[in-house]
Amino acid sequence: MNAKSAISKEIFAPHDERMLGAVQVKRRTKKKIPFLATGGQGEYLTYICLSVTNKKPAQASITKVKQFEGSTSFVRRTQWMLEQLRQVNGIDPNRDSPEFDLLFENAFDQWVASTASEKCTFFQILHHTCQRYLTDKKPEFINCQSKIMGGNSILHSAADSVTSAVQKASQALNERGERLGRAEEKTEELKNSAQQFAETAHKVRFC
Repeated sequence: MNAKSAISKEIFAPHDERMLGAVQVKRRTKKKIPFLATGGQGEYLTYICLSVTNKKPAQASITKVKQFEGSTSFVRRTQWMLEQLRQVNGIDPNRDSPEFDLLFENAFDQWVASTASEKCTFFQILHHTCQRYLTDKKPEFINCQSKIMGGNSILHSAADSVTSAVQKASQALNERGERLGRAEEKTEELKNSAQQFAETAHKVRFC
């Protein structure tokens, strides 16, 4: 099981939530830590996760999840409701870049995704989720590439793939049905021929 599947199972499923997407990140700038806060739990991996509740009305949220060095489990940290997201900054609209910023009502974080592709996928899911679950006060997406805003190509590609697979399966079933139909017709013809032959043979025998 990969990390994102494990996070979905450990962190969100027990709270009746579905994880829609996640991106592994590191801070672009060192966060100032108070002197008394030293002696932490060591190195860790950080994931920014997007989830939605299963119960209606559905509520979407963004959660910071960490996995500390030497541990196989994940820990839920800060969580924001999607309504608290004010701005999503893609940093550079002209190239694939892993850097991005998230501005909330009471927080501002500067991140670097593990890859530019992972960031792009997360942004597309985030943009789609904002359009679906927020009726007003949608966050501002700035400095983002057009492919992120223009129709959620990855989501559409996935949907197209599923549709194509269903169509192919349906076509295969239809073709199989036609073959079975032809086989049944042939069997019926052979049955009739055999019956006619038996009747003829019977007549010849007793003539």
